[in-house]
Amino acid sequence: MNNTKIKDIVLKSESELKERFAEIEINEEKRTKQILDVFRKEGVSYRHFSGTSGYGYDDVGRDTLERVYAGAFHTEAALMRPHISSGTSALSLTLFGLTKPGERILSATGTPYDTLLGVLGVGRQEYAGSLKEMGVGFDCAELKDGKIDTDTVDRMIGDSTSLVIAQRSRGYAWRPSLQPEAFQDLADMIHKKHPGVRLMVDNCYGEFVCADEPSDYGADLLVGSLIKNPGGGLAPTGGYIAGKKDDIERIAGRLTAPGLGREIGSYEASYRPFYQGLFMAPHTVAQALKTALLTARVFELLGYETTPPALEPRADIIQAIKMKSPERLVSFCQGLQAASPVDSLAEPEPWDMPGYDDPVVMAAGTFVAGASIELSADGPIRPPYTAYMQGGLTYAHGKTALVEALNRMNARNCLFIDK
Repeated sequence: MNNTKIKDIVLKSESELKERFAEIEINEEKRTKQILDVFRKEGVSYRHFSGTSGYGYDDVGRDTLERVYAGAFHTEAALMRPHISSGTSALSLTLFGLTKPGERILSATGTPYDTLLGVLGVGRQEYAGSLKEMGVGFDCAELKDGKIDTDTVDRMIGDSTSLVIAQRSRGYAWRPSLQPEAFQDLADMIHKKHPGVRLMVDNCYGEFVCADEPSDYGADLLVGSLIKNPGGGLAPTGGYIAGKKDDIERIAGRLTAPGLGREIGSYEASYRPFYQGLFMAPHTVAQALKTALLTARVFELLGYETTPPALEPRADIIQAIKMKSPERLVSFCQGLQAASPVDSLAEPEPWDMPGYDDPVVMAAGTFVAGASIELSADGPIRPPYTAYMQGGLTYAHGKTALVEALNRMNARNCLFIDK
């Protein structure tokens, strides 16, 4: 196939997606207005951008930003700190903050994402300081036909279960991501039949994709990373936890110290990227969604299996493509890297990344290191060699990079797949 034919397929796909793109733009407008309303309610001004040093007492920028995050996710309170280093870090902080020795955690969405297994102490390798080492147990309820099996979760909740966790995105699994309303029945069951048990949703990659959030359907806590959706491509680091005030206070005590909680924690650099990133998030997420849809449709026309398919509703920004060979997976990632604004000369190769059970190839030519709201792709080197692509600060870049990746695969004679 020549490069002109590849461009024709991309243009055909783009034409078929016009209605879906329009729907994405409608949601972008709605979510932008919601965030604008929160900014105005909290009276955000230039003084809130200034950093602080030392203990960080009375840090008005930090405290206002946390109220803005609580408003954006429709919760009582939020903990939003640059000191939270990743999504896994935010999840770990939440799990340690809300469980005690002798209690158990139950996953309602099957095996969690690879990096969380080390936190729980249930992966192939046990790490010092895991929840298991601290005497916290773990149980797992599998999805049923891609949906939460509420009846099974109900049966598995025991006297020692204190926390039910659920992962909204697919992670490295070939399954649908979950819409916010998918948590309604689970939350209703937990609150009615098991008072005292909390429901925490790993919201990574899902923020602002839909009209609502899982907190609108009963989730007690939402957890995510600021170098994913809510950072809007501008936040340089950080994570957030949003939920009930009492729970946030307990978790904050784990972050700083019991009795100090959210009252301390300075950040000498400006808070402006965090405010501006959140304001930009619905727009940036819309750009990433358009990129994902185009990628899905192009690969469908080439005979690949994708999830979600291009025309199906979406719950996160991740696009999975079943490559069926390590050569296709690596070539795709290398093509995206070559079309990146940063480190375009790098050639990503599979390597043993900390926290993963298999070698992983990762393309991430991003302005913020590892930011997956920027265009990136990765995948574990294990059958069926699925590529997980996410992000895109602009649709124009996403489209350009997709063509580059297809050309790279074509040049290496691995673009076409045996059906």
